[in-house]
Amino acid sequence: MFVVSAIVHALQLSFFMLWEVLWPLAFGFLLSAMVQTVVSKRAVAGALGRPDLKGFLLACGLGAASSSCSYAAVAVARALFRRGASFVNAIIFEFASTNLVFELGLVLLILLGWQFVAAEFAGGLLMALLLWILFKVTLRQRMVDEARLQADRGVFGSTHEAHGEMDMSITDGPFLSRLFSPRAFTAISHSFFMDLNALYVDLGLGFLIAGALAAWVPNSWWQAFFLTDHPALNEFWSPLIGPVISMLSFVCSVGNVPLAAVLWNGGISFGGVISFIFADLIILPILNIYRKYYGGRMSLYLLAVSYAAMALAGFLVGGAFQLLGLAPTNHHLTVFETQPTWNYTTFLDIAFLLLMAVLAWRFITTGGIEMLRAHARRPQAGAQLVRDPVCGMSIDPATSTQQANFGGETYHFCSAACRSAFESDPSRYTVRTAALVGQQQAFGGQGDDMESSGTATDPVCGMMVNTRTAEYRSFRGGDTYYFCSAGCKERFDKDPDKYLARDEGGHRAH
Repeated sequence: MFVVSAIVHALQLSFFMLWEVLWPLAFGFLLSAMVQTVVSKRAVAGALGRPDLKGFLLACGLGAASSSCSYAAVAVARALFRRGASFVNAIIFEFASTNLVFELGLVLLILLGWQFVAAEFAGGLLMALLLWILFKVTLRQRMVDEARLQADRGVFGSTHEAHGEMDMSITDGPFLSRLFSPRAFTAISHSFFMDLNALYVDLGLGFLIAGALAAWVPNSWWQAFFLTDHPALNEFWSPLIGPVISMLSFVCSVGNVPLAAVLWNGGISFGGVISFIFADLIILPILNIYRKYYGGRMSLYLLAVSYAAMALAGFLVGGAFQLLGLAPTNHHLTVFETQPTWNYTTFLDIAFLLLMAVLAWRFITTGGIEMLRAHARRPQAGAQLVRDPVCGMSIDPATSTQQANFGGETYHFCSAACRSAFESDPSRYTVRTAALVGQQQAFGGQGDDMESSGTATDPVCGMMVNTRTAEYRSFRGGDTYYFCSAGCKERFDKDPDKYLARDEGGHRAH
């Protein structure tokens, strides 16, 4: 009977927390989906080519405008890296997309208060700057080259990668017509539930683990662990141990905010909470994905520099807020005791549940379920993937069940809905497909022919490459260059002027 009572109490606390943050979570996902509808992820890569101050600022801004799912952020960073973004900017984008996003701030505001929101965003920018400096000082080009070769091998670390590669944005037409149109309604519903699908496990685990810890672990144990009887040691110890606790919790993204609330209630310092929240991108499953994406040595390097930046940022932000008198001193949170009542939270929760029902109807009636199933299927090793021209999902043509022919080419789709949308106006989506990979500029006097034919010349070996399906690309200035293999791309990236100069002279390098 005692065991049953303890379990019920833990579940009750989990539900109380979920009810308090349900509407801000839904609102955050909705804002993120709207941004993804009008901002193309494929347009981001060209802006992040150089690891300079401009690239750093763009990486932070574009990352903040993207999805908060940690797994999707890791996959998008790899996709940007493969398509020409610098490794430094790709990683900065990844960290910004999980620490500077709408939904994280909203959930922090409800559970912990405005001071934590301010510290999270200030600390997030500081952490990104510290990472940038550490990369500048310690990252060697040889490691980047090795990581690029590993990334170009196409290793699929998780089913989240397909979602990370997706781009359901609408980029044609005026801004307001893009945002308030039936196409946008569909794109928003798909982005909303794809993000939710990628995060529901982490969110569920976060609330369940937080409820269990709040119900079963006495505050006296937490206070002893965080050295609360020694305030000076607590200020140093908490930012150091916070990321370690996050690593071992296996919970990432917004899902670790309920755990942060439990730790704050137990006595962790203000800076320790911030460093704990930062550490969602060094949990053990993501470190394993780093290993598959970039190799073992780079994964260990990312762990070391990320931990250093997180701990130092948490300590500095915590200290700054203490000096300014902004850090809260009351560790007691009423969220663990607040039961649902007829207040503004309940009315907002009901309103957003109704909105989610409308979005769910649109999602289901426009092929969303079939898209989720396609997203969950892992491609076989070595599969030559193509892109769904409607939603941008990576598709294995060997297992695709939805195809359509247009202009002498076969296009593959994740669902019947995407195929139907394509067939209703194929010219719109074939133009969009070209835009996703970048418009090929005049190259060696043959630019117009290449753009109209959908082909380009590999500047290293001279082979003709299909620009719609080419996996290897580099960006230089305003131009996009396509390659037949990872080897050609690597040779070009090491000395692009060599191959561009030869091309201007009319001789292809082999």
